[in-house]
Amino acid sequence: MMRILIADDEKPARDRLRQLLDDLGNYEVVAEAANGQEAVTLAGETLPEIALLDIRMPGMDGIEAAHHLNALDNPPAVVFTTAYDEYAIDAFEARAIGYVLKPVRRGRLASALEHAAKLATSTLHDVAAASNLESRRKHVCARSHGQLKLIPVTDVNYFRADQKYVCVHHSQGQDLIDDSLAALEKEFAEDFVRIHRGAVVAVDKIERLEKTGDGKHHIVLRNETQNDDELAISRRHLADVRRRLKGG
Repeated sequence: MMRILIADDEKPARDRLRQLLDDLGNYEVVAEAANGQEAVTLAGETLPEIALLDIRMPGMDGIEAAHHLNALDNPPAVVFTTAYDEYAIDAFEARAIGYVLKPVRRGRLASALEHAAKLATSTLHDVAAASNLESRRKHVCARSHGQLKLIPVTDVNYFRADQKYVCVHHSQGQDLIDDSLAALEKEFAEDFVRIHRGAVVAVDKIERLEKTGDGKHHIVLRNETQNDDELAISRRHLADVRRRLKGG
């Protein structure tokens, strides 16, 4: 029996998928989710082999959910479900990604499940852009005590390189994630700025720049009383930090 997770914000759509999977046999629905965030949480608990993800869901869409599922030790293969969407379908077909159109037909579902695949992060970014969806994630994903932990990007103060990982400093503490600092800088360039080779800071979390006695500049974060050497600005990046703070 293949273990399946279903994610769709419409209960009738979830019910139809469950019925079709029962008809097909050899598939066991281990979890149902009404949005992408629920899907990520439930996947960490139930460890499905395949995730059926609606591409357009409120809060977190199916493409971002698929991205976060890659943080699992054994990420599920993915099949997207969607109402007719010209851009999304073109993107799926161009990259040989499994999808089914709503209303879902049993034969098409069976074929898509047989060709379900684990999707690379770069592929998911490309598909989001080609589907006219927001390509930037709204969350970053950490593993904590064997579970996936979603951290809203709006809560992040800064990302700092930490050996093979990146440490996310956010309003609730710190967590390690697998993303590279360079990839994070590129993805969130609109809201974050590089301050030295090992740190990228949220522009709206910066209170001011502070010059120390040795002539160096540091970032002082909003609601932070202690200055941190990690937030020293290199000479190379000082002009860009100043420009971003002025809204340039």
